[in-house]
Amino acid sequence: MRLYLSALLLFLLAIGCSKTEYVNNPGGANELHDKPVGTSARPLLSASPYSSLRIEIQYMPGYAPDQNALAHVHSMLSSILNKPGGITIATSEIPASSGSTLNIEQVFQVEKNNRRAFTTSNQIAVYVLYTNGHFTDGNVLGAAYRNTSVVLFGRTIHENSGGLGQVSRTKLEATVLEHELGHLLGLVDLGTPMQTNHRDAAHGHHCNNNSCLMYYTSDTRDILGFLLTGSIPSLDANCRADLQANGGL
Repeated sequence: MRLYLSALLLFLLAIGCSKTEYVNNPGGANELHDKPVGTSARPLLSASPYSSLRIEIQYMPGYAPDQNALAHVHSMLSSILNKPGGITIATSEIPASSGSTLNIEQVFQVEKNNRRAFTTSNQIAVYVLYTNGHFTDGNVLGAAYRNTSVVLFGRTIHENSGGLGQVSRTKLEATVLEHELGHLLGLVDLGTPMQTNHRDAAHGHHCNNNSCLMYYTSDTRDILGFLLTGSIPSLDANCRADLQANGGL
């Protein structure tokens, strides 16, 4: 998520000023999910006003999420989010996209047509989409594109993991999804203030520690070589300190 970052941010600002209508949420509080990435960082991190988190994962046929990756994501979130009411992850299949590539506007439309989990009085909701296509930039594996919305480009992930000589799909999916969720949590300097300056100015809202989950390569194919021999990256001390200062554990 590098070369197209400026254009994506302009898109996010535009939709942040517009009204989103969800097919499955008529008359609901749409504005809770119609804001730029990082806007909901503190509500996602802290126990108030939402004591629990629901993650809705929708996937297109053939691209169901790896269950071991989801277990790792749940464990990681449980260690950093202050959600005494718990964290739940629900998955469901939706119809395939007709195109082999999708841009952010098309991903956004899929969400509007299919999303069912929305923030309520005491539970905040996050939406994750696994697509059957590539992003328009084939190097990109995932993106956080609104304040509670994430997409993983399933075809690109599958083509680059799980086969002979390839990186483990569990490791790749967990890395990409955790990285994008990190952006929803405001990392780095995207809604969660930095306690120490550790932003990599050359690569947008990413950490300058190349061993950190929030390093810029974590949602692109550039991470593949690292994951062949390395473990799923963790948040470094600076990222953890930022989250703690903004309501996390």
